[in-house]
Amino acid sequence: MAKVLLQPEEAVKDALRRFKKLCDREGIVNRSKRVARYEKPSERRRRQLNERLKNIRRAQRAPR
Repeated sequence: MAKVLLQPEEAVKDALRRFKKLCDREGIVNRSKRVARYEKPSERRRRQLNERLKNIRRAQRAPR
């Protein structure tokens, strides 16, 4: 669950921007869109495979 505490002297607009970034990083919006409709098991496997490949490519590309 995403929570954002207002810092002293912080505008609500800035806190809302931080909240939106946090939700995006945690994948809350994407997950809710995905759960909103039925996903066939074959589609789920294909999506998970693509996510794994994407993570592997990202790890290989990142300098250490």
